[in-house]
Amino acid sequence: MTTTNAGIIGMGHAYPSGVLTNADLEKIVETSDEWITTRTGIKQRHKAADNEYTSQFGTLAAQRAIENAGLQPEDIDIIVCATTTPDQIMPSTGALIQAQLGAINAAGMDIFAACSGFLYGITMVESMIRTGQVRNAVVIGAEVLTKYVDYTDRSTCVIFGDGAGAAVLAPVAEGKGILATKIRSDGRYEEALYAPGGGTKLGTTHQTIDNRDHFFKMKGNELFKVAVRSMAEISAEMIEKAGYRVEDIDLVIPHQANQRITDAVASRLGVPEEKVFSNIAEHGNTSSASIPIALDECIESGKVKSGDLVLLTAFGGGATWGATVIRF
Repeated sequence: MTTTNAGIIGMGHAYPSGVLTNADLEKIVETSDEWITTRTGIKQRHKAADNEYTSQFGTLAAQRAIENAGLQPEDIDIIVCATTTPDQIMPSTGALIQAQLGAINAAGMDIFAACSGFLYGITMVESMIRTGQVRNAVVIGAEVLTKYVDYTDRSTCVIFGDGAGAAVLAPVAEGKGILATKIRSDGRYEEALYAPGGGTKLGTTHQTIDNRDHFFKMKGNELFKVAVRSMAEISAEMIEKAGYRVEDIDLVIPHQANQRITDAVASRLGVPEEKVFSNIAEHGNTSSASIPIALDECIESGKVKSGDLVLLTAFGGGATWGATVIRF
């Protein structure tokens, strides 16, 4: 079987115009700018308006990515949307984005893997391109997380922000593109980060609403240790699989969960601070959208150039995690 390397040929991102600063949160919940900044590195986050929703930002990010790739919506064969905050239970947000784009030849679907969702999508689509099943694919991470946070819980409401990022993947020259990628999960960490209400287990009842079961709940200390270990281990594994050493990596773009997690992963891998990108201060944690937003910002600013070797790594609720090594 003939195989083809898959690579990113276009990126785009979008986020709401609304901004929620730490000073704003001080008026809502018992917290302070110093408390939030010290523990997370976050100074502000984008917040969707009441009439804004996930597919709007996913569509805009995808439109920009397709344009930057020099393609038209009808050239796309599949749209994979990673999200934990879909527009509705069904149809999938990916299908809604497909319609909004006018991508008449594409299949649309969702991936639900929390903060690792973009890398889950990349990993799935890479194999489809490599084996010739599809040619042009769009992978999107899109979230409106601020509608799922409990503004009486200062441990979670200060973390999350809204936005979307998208990548167009297509065949690229040998030696370029995705050189190694892997995803993992461990459902035993279910209650480390979850929202129990609204599904078939508890449903939606007066009791689940009164208990605030539809909002995110998190055990941050438990997640921290598992996240650092898992991201560092799978990143080192993928760098080796790609045939390189840690010092060969030009830039690390981790999921923007918490600045302390980013720093700890970099330290464990032995990557110097100047090779690790962070935008968490401006965007907060945007879950599956964080890596594609960050990657697009790095491309726009020239931090990622043709020929660069880039490591993407993520960890999220589930627990899920993954790493991807790309030669641009």
